[in-house]
Amino acid sequence: MQFRTELTVPTAPSRFSRTKGILTMGSCFAEVMGKKLQDVKANTLVNPFGTIFNPISIHNLLRAALTENTESLEAGLVEYNGIWHHFDFHSSFSHTQPEVLLQRLKDQLQQTHSFLMQAQVLMITWGTAYVYEHIEKHLLVANCHKVPQKAFTKRLLSLEEMVQDTRLTLELLEQHCPSLQVILTVSPVRHLKDTLPLNSVSKSLLRVVAHQAMEHHSKITYFPAYELLLDDLRDYRFYAADLLHPSEMAEEYIWDKFTQAYADQAFTNFISRWKEIQRELAHRSFHPDSQGHQQFLKKLLLKLQEMSLEADVTAEIDLVQHQLRID
Repeated sequence: MQFRTELTVPTAPSRFSRTKGILTMGSCFAEVMGKKLQDVKANTLVNPFGTIFNPISIHNLLRAALTENTESLEAGLVEYNGIWHHFDFHSSFSHTQPEVLLQRLKDQLQQTHSFLMQAQVLMITWGTAYVYEHIEKHLLVANCHKVPQKAFTKRLLSLEEMVQDTRLTLELLEQHCPSLQVILTVSPVRHLKDTLPLNSVSKSLLRVVAHQAMEHHSKITYFPAYELLLDDLRDYRFYAADLLHPSEMAEEYIWDKFTQAYADQAFTNFISRWKEIQRELAHRSFHPDSQGHQQFLKKLLLKLQEMSLEADVTAEIDLVQHQLRID
């Protein structure tokens, strides 16, 4: 008897390598997937501008990084409670001095440009089609930085403007990075502030935009993170305590589906070996000074030293060496 409908993710036309660049941008789900890639020692740049939920803001920053255009940065600066912020960037970039903030933003755009130029994969995760626009500046913002809500108007992006902006961004990517593989995803996290009915409206628009992008651009693929949680797992036991974000178990399930579809053979082999190493690293002995445990650590150290030829495991080697008893 069948108790659930499993979603089969088709194998990507081009699988990616662990050692070549992977850039993730977008919502908090882009952060989750990016960190999982980093955990398996993939060459990954995760959300370089912070968490961003709407596609227009994501695309604006991506285009600025591609073209190294920093001329319009100053327009997005805002001072609130003695701290300078930028409406397109996360609050982690904020500073008491606007000049320092601007330099940080320029540096981050340059670093992202350099990474993107040698990257193999760009993974974009859209979270919501709702946006906030600053009334006085006439700017669509990625982050309100706790500026009073009366300074903004909230609206739903139209399908037409999202499709047009996506097309413009993808065409620019093709000009600057012709071999780049682009993966589009819609975040499975519900935006309760929009209300559940309007969250469905928002997500459905994002899904249509992703579909149309695939129809017009051959190098685009769609990874169904949204559908995996809502249609495949389809149960509150796969949600975190807030009942909005996927649980750790659900994240792992989605991650496994992702690597099966997109990671090349060398990458999947590495993941398998690295999981075994991680299990051994997590082992805690009741008798750490015993001969048996010390022998276990020596064997683990040898495995790590062999793996150091493939990946940076300096931190793990240091940890094991620290645990080894010095005779």
